[in-house]
Amino acid sequence: MSYFAPTAEPLMHKVERRLRRAAQRIGTTDPVPSITDLLRRTFHYPDGDPRYGRNALMPMAAPFEPSFSELQPNILRFTIEPLPPEASGIDRRNESTREMRRLLGQNIGSDAVYWFDRASEPFRGMSARGSLDYGAFFGSSYDRDGLYSSKVYYETNGDGATIDQLPAGLFRTVQVVTQLIPGLKPLFTTLAAERQSGSQRLTFAATQPLRLADLQPALDALGLGHRLPGIMQTVGLVLGGRFDLPANAALLAFGEGPGGPDFELYLLLAHIPDVPPAFLSLLTMGLAERPRSLAALERWMGAFTPEDEHWPGRFSIISLKTDRHSPPRVSLYLRPVEFELHAEALPSAA
Repeated sequence: MSYFAPTAEPLMHKVERRLRRAAQRIGTTDPVPSITDLLRRTFHYPDGDPRYGRNALMPMAAPFEPSFSELQPNILRFTIEPLPPEASGIDRRNESTREMRRLLGQNIGSDAVYWFDRASEPFRGMSARGSLDYGAFFGSSYDRDGLYSSKVYYETNGDGATIDQLPAGLFRTVQVVTQLIPGLKPLFTTLAAERQSGSQRLTFAATQPLRLADLQPALDALGLGHRLPGIMQTVGLVLGGRFDLPANAALLAFGEGPGGPDFELYLLLAHIPDVPPAFLSLLTMGLAERPRSLAALERWMGAFTPEDEHWPGRFSIISLKTDRHSPPRVSLYLRPVEFELHAEALPSAA
C-alpha cells in the first residue's frame, strides 16, 4: 500500500520552496543554489514517504530543523541529517565532511578549510573510533551576503576517548564540568566555521535529574557563575516556575572561545512534564525588554508558517547560551508542521 500519490514530487522541492520563502521573509540570500545537490541526495523520496521518519534529528518527521537564535536574529539557520534514510552513519559523517569543506572552500576560503581539516581529523576518517548510529548532522546559516557559517555535528562514542581528542582549552573546560556535574554523557562535537573564525563545542546529555541550582559550582569554576540567575529566570518563566529537569530532558554544551568558556543549556520540551501550553507567550513576555529580538522572532515565525496554516509547527527545544561577556540569549528549534509525517503514513505496529 502506498501512503502517497504515485506522482508526488520529491520532498526536496518543498524544502527548497520553504527555504526560499524564509530567505525572502528574513532578508537573507537564497541558500538553495549553494546546497542543491545535497538537498537532492537527501530528500529525493516523495513528500510524505514514511521512510523519512527513521532519523535521529527529527524522528517521525523529515530531518529538516530550522532554528531561531537571538544572537543571530537576522540569519536563516537550519540543520539536516544528510543523505536518505538507508545511509549509514559513516556515509553521513563523510558526506557532512565533504559538504563542509566544499562550502568553506567556495565561500570563506582556504584558511577556513585548513582549520576545519585539523579540527575534524580526530572525529572522521579511519582514525575515528567505534561504530556510529547517525554519524553526523550538517548545518548552514545565511545572511544577506551569503553563507554566514557552516557546521558539522559529529556523533561521539559517549566515552572518554572523545574528550581526549579535544583541543587543549576545551579539554580543560570539559574536565572541569565532568568532575562537577554528575551523569554527563558526550553526544556530539560541533565544529562551526564563520567568515572570520572557527569554534568547537562538546554537547552532553544530562542522564541524571538536573537541578539548575546544582550548576553553580561548575559555572563558578568557568567564570560563568554570575550568569546562572539569568538562566534560571528565563527557564522559570518558560516552564511555569520549574527549576528541576528529569533525566535526559536537557543537553549541556560547552565551548572555548577567545573570551573564555561558553555554555548553552538545551531544554528538550518533549521530555519535560507539564510544559505550560502558553510557554511561547511566556517567552515573548520575557523578550519584551529586547524589542529587536522579539521582532526578529515574530518575523522568523512568519517565515516558517505555511500559507494555509496559522502556526509554523511544534517547538522541540529552547536553549540559552551565555559566556563571560554576554548574558543568556534564547534559541528556538522548530519541527515544521509541513514536514511532520501523519499517522496514516507511518508503518503499522501490527
